[in-house]
Amino acid sequence: MNHGPYPRICLSLMAKTNQEALRKMAEVLDPQVMLELRIDGLRKANLKKLMAASKGPILVTNRSPNEGGFFRGGEEERVALLEEAVELGADYVDLELRTEPSLIQRLKEKINRTQRGTQLILSYHNPEQTPRVHELKGILEEGRKIGAPIVKIVPLAKEVDDNLEVLRLIPYARQKGVKVIAFCMGEKGKISRIVAPLLGSYLTYAAWSKGKEAAPGQMTIKEMMEIFRIVKG
Repeated sequence: MNHGPYPRICLSLMAKTNQEALRKMAEVLDPQVMLELRIDGLRKANLKKLMAASKGPILVTNRSPNEGGFFRGGEEERVALLEEAVELGADYVDLELRTEPSLIQRLKEKINRTQRGTQLILSYHNPEQTPRVHELKGILEEGRKIGAPIVKIVPLAKEVDDNLEVLRLIPYARQKGVKVIAFCMGEKGKISRIVAPLLGSYLTYAAWSKGKEAAPGQMTIKEMMEIFRIVKG
C-alpha cells in the first residue's frame, strides 16, 4: 500500500485477536501508512507485541461503547491501556472528549512525563445525529481549552446537508490554529470523508476491507485512494 500524493489516510485495524491483528499488520509494507490500532475490539490486547510490529506511524484507540466502541472494562482500565501505549511510544492516542476530566488529565500528564512525542487526539462521536455548526464549534472550543493538539469531531449524517455543518468546522479551526479531524459517518456522510482532507482535515480514515469497517460509512483504503487519484487528476 502506498499513499503517494494522497491526503493522509489512517487505516483502521479492527481485529478480534492479537494473532489476527499481527497478520494484518504484516501485510502493510509501506512505512508511511498510518495505522489506527482499535484495541477495544481485541481480546486482551498485547500492546507491546502489536506496537513492535508496526512499520509506520501508529494511533492507538480504545473506543468507549458510548461512542460506538467495544471496550467492556471500566474507564480506569480503558485509559490505563492508552497510558501503556504512550509508554510504548505510540505516535497518537485517541480519547473521547466526554471522558471523565480527571482521566483526561491523567493521560495528558503521562504524555508530558514520558516525552515520547505522543500526540493526544480528543474526540467526539455522535452516532445519532449531527448537531448544528454552532454546537460543533463549542465542542471544538472545549477540546482546544483542554489543550489537545488535535480535536476530532465525527457525528452521524442523517441528511446529506449534515455534511456541510461539519465541513464548515475546518476553516473555523484553521482560523483558531487548531488541528481538526472533521467528517460525518454513515452512508450519507461518505462524501465528507473525501472532501474533509481536501479542505484541511488532519486525517481521514479507511477500512482494511469490506466487512471490516470501524465505523458506519467507512470506505476501504483501496476505494479512497482510487477516488483521490481521480480527484487529483
